[in-house]
Amino acid sequence: MLMAHPAVLEELLRRYEELRARYGGGDEGLARSLEDVTYTLCVSTGTRDIAAALVVAREQLRRSAPRGKAPASASVPA
Repeated sequence: MLMAHPAVLEELLRRYEELRARYGGGDEGLARSLEDVTYTLCVSTGTRDIAAALVVAREQLRRSAPRGKAPASASVPA
């Protein structure tokens, strides 16, 4: 399976977390952006739902991080 570059996964996780925090239900542009980043995370991780995509992305980042340094997005819950 192809794996996304860690920098790409970090950026996707950052964008997803930011959009989820801002999403309130009424903004169609924000909803579309959230759908887009959710889809991209799923494709990038080879998963079909966002919960699984978040687990896989964080695990890939954890494995790619230098010893003793966890990525910043690894501590944010799903």
